[in-house]
Amino acid sequence: MKDMNLLQQLIYYFTHNGQYILGEFNRHFLISVYGVILASIVGIPIGIFISRHSKLAKWVVGIANVIQTIPSLALVSIMMLGLGLGVNTVILTVFLYSLLPIIKNTDTGMRNVNPDLLDAGKGMGMTKMQRLIQIELPLSISVIMAGLRSALVLAIGVTAIGSFVGAGGLGDIIIRGTNATNGGAIILAGALPTALMAIISDLVLGFLEKRFAARTNH
Repeated sequence: MKDMNLLQQLIYYFTHNGQYILGEFNRHFLISVYGVILASIVGIPIGIFISRHSKLAKWVVGIANVIQTIPSLALVSIMMLGLGLGVNTVILTVFLYSLLPIIKNTDTGMRNVNPDLLDAGKGMGMTKMQRLIQIELPLSISVIMAGLRSALVLAIGVTAIGSFVGAGGLGDIIIRGTNATNGGAIILAGALPTALMAIISDLVLGFLEKRFAARTNH
């Protein structure tokens, strides 16, 4: 590979390590998705709750903001002290980083629901749960999706750090490149799929967000 230019080296690496790169790509994506799913399970109910309790909203969003100010490598290291090396440490880190956009957007979406519609539902004899499921969530889903979109793109970047604690993923390839002589092509072999994953995820969720918004407007 020494006598090849960077593009040739990159093609050579992909050709001879395609299966390995694909495996790390899948691993990276699944770690990111698991973290965001867990954050959604926790964050969406919290967002709904604080939308009904304004005094708590500032505190909850403030705590989530503080978590995001911690550098990702530092947070991974802190989680590692409790969970040790491996995938679970990274999933928990992704979970914590994903909470802010999910909680904040859920809160915003719920608050933007037209009160007249809720009053109409109440007048029809609908319970709080029925109003939540049939009116509030359908009307705020596009805003919630925007939060999930931000969370997943953020998660993909954070997961790359997971290689430092033995979680694998595309970060492993990047680290291999930094440790290799003339490892620029290897770094790109990890960095380009990571960027591609983030772009595709953003486009797919952006498309779904627009579809939900269109349904709401109709």
